[in-house]
Amino acid sequence: MNMSFEFNLSGKYFTALGSGALWWAERRLLCVSDLHLGKSERVARRGGAILPPYETHDTLGRLAQDLQDYPVETVVCLGDSFDDVAAGRSLPSSIRDWVAQLQNQREWVWIQGNHDPVPMDMGGMCLPEVSIGPITFRHIAVAGASAEVSGHYHPKASLRLGKHTISRPAFLIDGNRVIMPAYGTYTGGLRSSSPVLQSLMKADACAILTGFCPTAIPMPR
Repeated sequence: MNMSFEFNLSGKYFTALGSGALWWAERRLLCVSDLHLGKSERVARRGGAILPPYETHDTLGRLAQDLQDYPVETVVCLGDSFDDVAAGRSLPSSIRDWVAQLQNQREWVWIQGNHDPVPMDMGGMCLPEVSIGPITFRHIAVAGASAEVSGHYHPKASLRLGKHTISRPAFLIDGNRVIMPAYGTYTGGLRSSSPVLQSLMKADACAILTGFCPTAIPMPR
């Protein structure tokens, strides 16, 4: 089990996991964002660079480990779970069976994203957003919202260590919201200094860099 970082949002305690997942112990809820399953197939179909076709296995393997490490009863996937509609519908039966195993005896919510705006017939519920207690889970952050957990932007942040700089996917957190890092393999990232992330996050926001030892720093601007 990787190390983690606990924080408070709207009076509720959450744990940012090194994997990029978010754990809400009170609700036994695990949240992941931007899995982008089927990305290598979609890139190849559109004539892009040929990627090793292992990203879906790697992503689901890490998710399976998180589900094993915590007593998860509810899973919320925050949109862009599939790289596009065709990629989602062309996933092989072995992957569909694996997802069904992960869903077994769990409530599973697929939030609609801009890449996957329609249900994929992959079990669970498909919703535009969902509110659980005081917290709203949606794909794209809404300006002025509070008690919000969202994804979409694939935020990343950098930390300078002596002569070296490390850059990692990161949770962005302030008193109003969390913007989740992308969980999927082969997903790029948007620097926390980008104008759109600067406009959404408060001045005192922090970034939690993912990895074996999640590290909280002031959000780089």
